[in-house]
Amino acid sequence: MGPVFSKLRDDLAWLQVKWREYRELFGTSPDRIELLNRAASLFFRVLQDSLWEDALLHLCRLTDPPTMRDKRNLTIQALPELCADVDLRTELATAVARAVVATEFARDWRNRRMSHRDLDLAIEPTAKPLASGSRADVAAAMAAIHQVLNLIYERRFRTTLSDDIIGPNAGAEALLYVLRDGIEADQARRKRLESGEFTPEDRLRHSLYMVTAGDNHQVAALQRIDEPVFVINPPRTIAR
Repeated sequence: MGPVFSKLRDDLAWLQVKWREYRELFGTSPDRIELLNRAASLFFRVLQDSLWEDALLHLCRLTDPPTMRDKRNLTIQALPELCADVDLRTELATAVARAVVATEFARDWRNRRMSHRDLDLAIEPTAKPLASGSRADVAAAMAAIHQVLNLIYERRFRTTLSDDIIGPNAGAEALLYVLRDGIEADQARRKRLESGEFTPEDRLRHSLYMVTAGDNHQVAALQRIDEPVFVINPPRTIAR
């Protein structure tokens, strides 16, 4: 059980790290959502959807059957059979079954939207909708998987497996500070340009906002170089 358990523990820890970044950006406050939309709404919507789907796929991998088409998987479902302690094996089997149930919503998303694209779901308004999924559902699924691994910690090591991942301050929160400062600096620069009291650095930045109209160069007051020209109301980051 040792190598499989160790890899599963590390895999869960990595999911916890990624999920923490998702929550920092998209699951903390409406003010953060607004900040992301002001900075780069389309980009952060793409990132939000990508991190969300990655989390669901990660939950599925951790709870998939131990064997699929003669290929063995790294999954908590393999742990009971690897356990020599009969009592612990029974407890593990029960905890694993709960975790599989807790991740069923993620499996529906994977099977009908992410790994495959269900035709009826894509084009039929009356098709069965995807299973509801929220941050609370992901948190509950992660807790159920953590409980499986924690059982082994408690029985074999007489301690508990922490679910609090501590990492360097180099993630989403650090990015939010940079975005906030950047937006404030950009607003101040625009005011200086409008007043005519700009700096040499402002003039350099000013050139990034020039657009060509025939033989003339005109300033597009609200047009940023990172905004799609032909997209009206690009998708905004949403509170999921």
